[in-house]
Amino acid sequence: MKLVRARAPLRLGLAGGGTDVAPYCDLHGGFVMNAAIDKYAYAMVQESVDEYWHLESLDHDAHWSAAEGALDDAKMPNEVRLLAGCYRRIARDYLNDSLPPIHLRTWSDAPPGSGLGSSSTLVVAIITALAEYFSLPLGEYEIAHLAYEIERKDLGLSGGKQDQYAAAFGGFNFMEFHAEDRVIVNPLRIKEWVAQELEASLVLYFTGVSRESARIIDEQVKNAGAAGGRSIEAMHELKQEAVQMKEALLKGDFDAFADTFQRGWLAKKRTANSISNPMIDEVERIAMANGARATKVSGAGGGGFMMFVCDPRERIRLVRALHGQGGKLLDFHFNPQGAVAWRAQR
Repeated sequence: MKLVRARAPLRLGLAGGGTDVAPYCDLHGGFVMNAAIDKYAYAMVQESVDEYWHLESLDHDAHWSAAEGALDDAKMPNEVRLLAGCYRRIARDYLNDSLPPIHLRTWSDAPPGSGLGSSSTLVVAIITALAEYFSLPLGEYEIAHLAYEIERKDLGLSGGKQDQYAAAFGGFNFMEFHAEDRVIVNPLRIKEWVAQELEASLVLYFTGVSRESARIIDEQVKNAGAAGGRSIEAMHELKQEAVQMKEALLKGDFDAFADTFQRGWLAKKRTANSISNPMIDEVERIAMANGARATKVSGAGGGGFMMFVCDPRERIRLVRALHGQGGKLLDFHFNPQGAVAWRAQR
């Protein structure tokens, strides 16, 4: 029985997040600096043992089985609609609308709303698995663009473009987003000691799943379409801070990295009202009083993961202070590899 597994890396958004969301990137161009980490979204595809399609989201304990013609059933659980959307699009674009019965399973190291790009990364993992299963010649750009179109256009989910490209390419990337969905990914050759020092200097803290991300993104979209105003100026600042972040990393200038990181957080909070909240403000206050030099919320905001920059000598003090706030700390390493798929024997 043919069996394919795939995984795609989650990412940390270091600078410029939000400038990859239309209409801002279409009107002004967007820059984003991000890095893949060793946490993943997974997909597994195998032949169905019967004539049904079987879709499973293992970490949500959601399952759907359907006969031909029922892949659009309104009773389908929301947790597997992403899986169905991916298969329908692959069938439409590459299989002449044929939908051979398969069993597709997915799971992730991080929940949706974590701010690590988990939903988009899951789509990239699914497409990578299906491409291997059906022997489709898709490269990183094709996979990322297809994932973007499935999420944003086919399924109408709010969000930007950086997560799909980060998952497909892996590594440290400076990304450019332009009108008409034109994207340029510039992989950075970060020195090994810089990556290691950055790992020692960054602390990831999970506050809980964000329930605000879609609303925040919709507010950013609305604000980005308005001429002038503090939100647009903040977006321009975020874009330039991605350039400054790239330069700081290439030079190994950690003072500039921390300064840019903090300026980016202050600018991001001006792009939408719900990016921060009293809980986030309190965790930030405690962290800054216990060795953190800079902070920001990863992803859209409102919850999910917070990132803190500190002198490695202050790391233990910071970690101990965060332990008392009710969230969870996540150890990670940077990951140079993008999405991969392989044929398994069992």
